[in-house]
Amino acid sequence: MKTLLNIQSSPRFETSLSRVLSDQFIQQWLKDHPDGRVITRDLMKTQLPFISIEWLGGAFMPAKKQTPEMVKAMQLSDELVAELKNADQILIGTPMHNYNVPANFKAYIDQVVRFNHTYNLNGGMLDDRKTTVILATARFYTAGAPEEQCNYVSGFLKCILGYMGIKDVSILLAGGMKAVNLGQDTFENYVEKYRAEVIEAAKSTSDRIKNQNSIS
Repeated sequence: MKTLLNIQSSPRFETSLSRVLSDQFIQQWLKDHPDGRVITRDLMKTQLPFISIEWLGGAFMPAKKQTPEMVKAMQLSDELVAELKNADQILIGTPMHNYNVPANFKAYIDQVVRFNHTYNLNGGMLDDRKTTVILATARFYTAGAPEEQCNYVSGFLKCILGYMGIKDVSILLAGGMKAVNLGQDTFENYVEKYRAEVIEAAKSTSDRIKNQNSIS
């Protein structure tokens, strides 16, 4: 049974382009994996603390030597790391906030980048697995767009995921939501605009895994 880890960070919920497109991806993924399961980590519903001195102490201290305060500080991190390790595929839905990831997603990253858990001195420790990022933005950041160089999210995510060993990362840019925010277009039109691309991404992911299984 395949497991898809679905990580969502948008505060908009029902009117979030990244969430709605992620739902469409999941629907197609479940069609292709009828026995599969989806584990959702909603960062808007998870209390993500910033890194503390207790967390730092626990992260670099052998488990037997951790204080009760360190153990408590590491509990959520342990849970999040376990989700990553147990996932066969990863889906990330996120908006761009001020040219980078939202604060809750950065807090998530800080919790899962763990020495001797997701990386060590030899490199990333996580098994590589197909990861799809649906990035919703107000403006356009596709190749050749005037503000293409201001998209720091794509580079950051590929870098930090790769640091933990996850290098098979595809990023779907869903741009132009500024028109919806200004009332120049409808949310439904933008969902439809990217729907085919999202469904194709889910299908191609499934086909790739089937091919790998047949080869092995």
